[in-house]
Amino acid sequence: MSSSSSSSSSSSSSSSSSSSLPPQTLKIGIVGFGTFGQFLAKTMIKQGHTTRATSRTDYSQLCHQLDVPFFGDVIPFLEADNDVILICTSILSLSKVLNSMPLRRLKRHTLFVDVLSVKEHPRNVLLQVLPENMDVLCTHPMFGPESGKNGWKDLPLVYEKVRVRDETRCSSFLHIFESEGCRMVEMSCEEHDKVAARSQFLSHSIGRILAEMGIESTSMNTKSFETLIKLKESAANDSFDLFSGLFIHNRFAQLELMNLEQSFEKVKQRLLKKMSEQQSHRSV
Repeated sequence: MSSSSSSSSSSSSSSSSSSSLPPQTLKIGIVGFGTFGQFLAKTMIKQGHTTRATSRTDYSQLCHQLDVPFFGDVIPFLEADNDVILICTSILSLSKVLNSMPLRRLKRHTLFVDVLSVKEHPRNVLLQVLPENMDVLCTHPMFGPESGKNGWKDLPLVYEKVRVRDETRCSSFLHIFESEGCRMVEMSCEEHDKVAARSQFLSHSIGRILAEMGIESTSMNTKSFETLIKLKESAANDSFDLFSGLFIHNRFAQLELMNLEQSFEKVKQRLLKKMSEQQSHRSV
């Protein structure tokens, strides 16, 4: 299915997410109420939006504390009057979760938004699974509970309006991030994945390698080594499911992993060649 308003510029930062119409207060249903879903919900509640949640894990007690209705059964969740359904599942479980939802129970045209760290995969799944009359917005808030704990100002929100008919509703959702000071970056899902493979996936890969090596802080750390320690710790804070999802569902990540292997081998061969030259000179 084709995009009705996808972005033509792949890497432009926009100061305004779209129309000049005043933002609406939204009713937002969150699918997957884990750490990241909770993190986003708190800001949405603070801004005055109504939120409700459904999840495979029973978060009813936590939702009660947040004054967020929790639906253990997805059918009444879908039948609730949601303006937006926000998908906060893991990358690996997205397809299974969406295909298990009886979407025919939706009572109204709804905007579906995902916040996954890959973009082509959720775009394709959403367009395949959703009825034609549902709007689709793909987003990637490039921050989380740790990096965004002191506010979202200047943190990037990457998005593509994949299929948007209700511009006011879409703009109102994007305004949640814009009003918090996020840097709004409109970019195609393909371009996002290409850039993220070289930045996010590569960082995760090197952090995982450092963790496998078991590097630890020493009494004579250089600044460069402290950067490596932080990279290792950052990778360890994320689940291996997230890391594997970044690889499996981003076609550009597989190329970057191969480039990493080849580049390591080139550096290794240059070192061995230099060592051989030095040994030859000493033996003369």
